[in-house]
Amino acid sequence: MDSRGSNQSQSSGFVLHSIKGRWFSLYAAFLIMAGSGTVYLFGTYSTELIVSIGYDQSELRKLTFYKDFGSNFAVLNGLLAEIAPSWLLLLLSAGMNFWGYFMIWLAVTKKIAKPEIWQMCFFIFIGANAPNFSGTRAIVTSVRNFPESRGVVLGLLKSYIGLSGPIISLLHWALYGKDLKSLILFIAWFPAFLDIVFMLTFREKKFTRQPQEMRVFYHYLYVSIGMAMFVMVMTISERHVKFSSVSYVGSAMVVFVFLFILPLLISLREEHFDWTINNPYFKTNNNIEISRGIQSKENGYVGESRISSFFNNIWNKPGRGEDHTVLQAILSTDMMYLFLTTACGLGAGLTAINNLKQIGEALGYPTETIQAFASLMNIWNYVGRVYSGFVSEYLLRKYKIPRPAMLTFMLALSSVGYILIAFPFHGSIYLACVIIGFSYGSQLPLVNAIISELFGLKHYSTLFNCGQFASPLGAYILNVKIVQPNYQRMAESLIMDETSVENLICSGEVCFKDSFTVLASVAILGGFISQILMERTRKFYEGDIYKKFRDPPAEEQTSPTRETS
Repeated sequence: MDSRGSNQSQSSGFVLHSIKGRWFSLYAAFLIMAGSGTVYLFGTYSTELIVSIGYDQSELRKLTFYKDFGSNFAVLNGLLAEIAPSWLLLLLSAGMNFWGYFMIWLAVTKKIAKPEIWQMCFFIFIGANAPNFSGTRAIVTSVRNFPESRGVVLGLLKSYIGLSGPIISLLHWALYGKDLKSLILFIAWFPAFLDIVFMLTFREKKFTRQPQEMRVFYHYLYVSIGMAMFVMVMTISERHVKFSSVSYVGSAMVVFVFLFILPLLISLREEHFDWTINNPYFKTNNNIEISRGIQSKENGYVGESRISSFFNNIWNKPGRGEDHTVLQAILSTDMMYLFLTTACGLGAGLTAINNLKQIGEALGYPTETIQAFASLMNIWNYVGRVYSGFVSEYLLRKYKIPRPAMLTFMLALSSVGYILIAFPFHGSIYLACVIIGFSYGSQLPLVNAIISELFGLKHYSTLFNCGQFASPLGAYILNVKIVQPNYQRMAESLIMDETSVENLICSGEVCFKDSFTVLASVAILGGFISQILMERTRKFYEGDIYKKFRDPPAEEQTSPTRETS
């Protein structure tokens, strides 16, 4: 009886430890991010807004703007994350996501009167803004729990956002079929369900850095790659092969294994290792002295911020890598360079992505081929996210190459993609989609990692959202002031009949020649600015930037090891 009771106690102890552990928290973060890409499905169901509600193209453009604005305007979300507990942030995310998209679903299914366009814009703004609450908490908690592997962690988390759209689509096909109206309903409840399930999961932990911790992240990466390959094959095949409902259910089960089961098994394995080395029974019977790792200098971050911390010592800035206040970071020269780099790089990339359909139509490609372009760009967007996270971390650890150096390279690479669109030749758009998708995806984890490294983690929830705001700002300026006016001017010059002015469609290689030449120039300008930032921070990156997170010296502690395959 004593042995049985002891085993039950050990089992319950392990379960409790796992739920509170940082590896399980990382697993929850993967799932939260996998449900956060609902904005990428707007193009899929936007035709339903035209058909069911009767919106025209100008009204659809307004909805697109507020969708983009809501998904990127996250500064207030970050400020709230400074003081609010995790459960409140995820509860807000769930409530806003469900309400925003549920109201759209009610309008599309005519269960309520046709909303005014401003009401619909408000609904989609709320729904698009909701994932910023849960995403901020998932990213910040994960980076603080794994500060020495932040580049890798950010690459993995951002990659799940990149796969979010295809994942949600496959799960929707299995549950509802191809009905676009039900897709809006699924977008309403599925991310909200994930937020509620993991509402109490995110917490920052004191940690001991495990031996071969990087090997664990590679295991997560292999699972992610497997899921990406399967999703890619299904997405492409679905356009050419008619699948039965049973086939969709089978594909959803495969996604379920890759998304829910395999990462969970990896996380539980690592939690079991953590639990074993910290279990008093294990210590007593093996006579091993286990030393805890060093937590960040602050004893936890959540809930410690005060309004005064935003204004104290604005001009008396700490050194790079130390915790800055929000205004210290925002008003710093490094942040200015990074903001301008982001506005040029991510702004140009987002502009290209938003105009992909018009580019394909202008060059005479059929709808199926244009959809293939979008799939190709999404796949390489994912590849770029994981590549930049893992490779930049490797280059930083082994060769002390600053992360802004890779950012500079990606900006230069993206300019090649824009040139291929400005001066197209046979098959060049396929290559342009690969380059633009890869370089755009690569920049996201790099920018987030650089912010955390230069300005510390204490106010990271606010600072990385401030940095991300440069992306839609740059895209708005480039799209509204350069790309669209130039497209309209080219279309007007090709009009033969004045009665067709209302539906301007430009055809030919000239439609995006000038504007994408400008985008290439903007990307190169961003590369020069990033080069300046690299030179400014070179000495910082040549030092030991993770020293304060590291365990005590080896001679002062005995660390357990384990067999690895």
